Amino acid sequence: MSANHARSWEQIKPQRTPKREQTNPVKVAKQGWITKGEKIIYSIIGLFIVVACVYMVSFASSTDSINRDMQELESKVKAQQSENDLLSDEIKKLSRPERIIEIAKKNGLQVQDAKVRQAQSID
Repeated sequence: MSANHARSWEQIKPQRTPKREQTNPVKVAKQGWITKGEKIIYSIIGLFIVVACVYMVSFASSTDSINRDMQELESKVKAQQSENDLLSDEIKKLSRPERIIEIAKKNGLQVQDAKVRQAQSID
């Protein structure tokens, strides 16, 4: 009976043998370190930074040239002001009443009135 019992048991629950499953090698696609979308975003940001740097250098250069021109004009203005001051001093010196009387006497003119006044301009 035990042999019958074993055979019936064998028929009910067949012996499990490991089956070899056919496995196809799975190909895993390599993912890059950076995705295509990130590359596009980084490229746009990099381009923007380069354009901003070029603009800043150009702006700084133009500002520097304007500052140099302004300093040159300021030095010309100072030189002209000093020349104007010298000329105004010379005008005052040459328009003294005593000098005018001396020149008039040298040229044969007679001064009837001893009061010589300097003419003033009205601005």
